[in-house]
Amino acid sequence: MSSQHTIGTLREQQLHASLKQWLAQPGDAFEQKVDGYHIDILRGNLLIEIQTANFSMIRKKLTKLLENHSVLLVHPIPETKWIVRTTKRKKQLTRRRSPKRGRIEHIFDELLYIPEIAKHPNFQLQVLLTQQEEIWRDDGRGSWRRRHWSVTDSRLLEVVGEAEFSGVNDYLALIPKSLSAPFTHRQLAEALGAHIRLSMRMSYCLRKMGLLEVAGKEGRSLLLAPGISADTISAA
Repeated sequence: MSSQHTIGTLREQQLHASLKQWLAQPGDAFEQKVDGYHIDILRGNLLIEIQTANFSMIRKKLTKLLENHSVLLVHPIPETKWIVRTTKRKKQLTRRRSPKRGRIEHIFDELLYIPEIAKHPNFQLQVLLTQQEEIWRDDGRGSWRRRHWSVTDSRLLEVVGEAEFSGVNDYLALIPKSLSAPFTHRQLAEALGAHIRLSMRMSYCLRKMGLLEVAGKEGRSLLLAPGISADTISAA
């Protein structure tokens, strides 16, 4: 049901519905239609969209809405995640903590699908670090990587941290201050204390946003330095 006073949760995953409740403020309107699109939360002139995964799915929608509206995109990253295995009849079998640990910089795993949108003046991003449960069901229909267990839902347990990005300077702030330019992907990964895959995705997004550029090579490795846009912003 769509209403200015109740939060519609029909056909939503538990995680999405719980985040909507966590974000809700007095006066918010829910499930409103704007420019042909359903919006999770309408707060005055601000459109708030919750996207739990796969930013490529929301690219077209954001592109259209940003032409005339301010949009806040909210994305959860599980700092801690528990895997809950259930039977076909939803009876819990086991619960274990995943060894994977999420961090704010993992937002670049999704931003690589919308790097140009991320620098739009009407675009804002809120990243929530969460504790979550991921529900696996033994139905034989899932990925072979999970031995055919299906991921059927996700549950929000707690929001434990957050970061807001309202301009490109906020993205630049994720580059460790201890790192002097030019630097390689490996040096960025070491400064972050992260896998090089994450540093490469971070670099890709920041280059697409004009905040980093290739400044040469060190052997086979690219050297990265602040781009023209980054210099202009820093000098402003």
